[in-house]
Amino acid sequence: MSRDISLQQIAEGIPKSVLNASDKDLEGFQKIMDETIKLRESHKNLQKLIQSYSSGIQRT
Repeated sequence: MSRDISLQQIAEGIPKSVLNASDKDLEGFQKIMDETIKLRESHKNLQKLIQSYSSGIQRT
């Protein structure tokens, strides 16, 4: 199953509240998205570190 979505599907999914948001609101939303992406990447890195550490412990 493909998780790829089209630009049209993205556009159709945008609520009117976002389309009518002020620049200030959109800047705040962008900051939230940026931090969410950082958090997601940190979580992935943490999972990799834990897997690596667990593999090292199992070998000993």
